Amino acid sequence: MKPIKISQSKYLDNLKKRNKESRVYTSYQLLGLEIADILNDNAHKSLYIKLAKDYDPDTLLRIAKSVAEKKRVRNKGAYFMRVLQEKRKK
Repeated sequence: MKPIKISQSKYLDNLKKRNKESRVYTSYQLLGLEIADILNDNAHKSLYIKLAKDYDPDTLLRIAKSVAEKKRVRNKGAYFMRVLQEKRKK
């Protein structure tokens, strides 16, 4: 039988490793993560997942890709939200 400290440390290491792995269960979660990657804004990935759940996926991807192509935009996440807000008003 292994000492408790060794098995506990392996267990904690295993938990740390599992914590770093991404678990995607639905299509809107995947879409939200893709948008966060496109915009290089992983800090707000939960926001993009929420938006992907509520809005049309094709529209969101089209807006994200067009924002990502613009070189002069400094804060792509904020610009994405601005463009989305303009689309919602129309």
